[in-house]
Amino acid sequence: MQKVLDSERMLTELDFARLKNLPAAQVSTDLLDTLESLEQVPSQSIPADVVTMYSQVMVADLQTGKQQKLTLCYPADAEPHVGFISVLSPVGASLIGQRVGAIARWQTPNGDQCAAEVVELLFQPEASGDYTT
Repeated sequence: MQKVLDSERMLTELDFARLKNLPAAQVSTDLLDTLESLEQVPSQSIPADVVTMYSQVMVADLQTGKQQKLTLCYPADAEPHVGFISVLSPVGASLIGQRVGAIARWQTPNGDQCAAEVVELLFQPEASGDYTT
């Protein structure tokens, strides 16, 4: 059966492989479904405006307008108090594969609905020539 791909979001083949290899108990079914639906491209072909692993992004909360700098990382590197957000968190899962200008939406553990615009991609490893991080 052919998967319907999200035309706005994409993922590098390397990020996909690494995320699929995380311990199954850590990865939510929703994130697995999202990963499966994203278009996979070689690292060298990912557009410079797509959020990949270890990308640093500026997001703006849609309700308050407050901007925050976040770095999308793997769980072992997460330090939320300094902006290193795990891809397994609701925020991180909503950011992976998004493009600048997109709206990331997630639900907090207590059920609140949140949304933020990806305002700027401050750093993307692939855009700097790093295809293996």
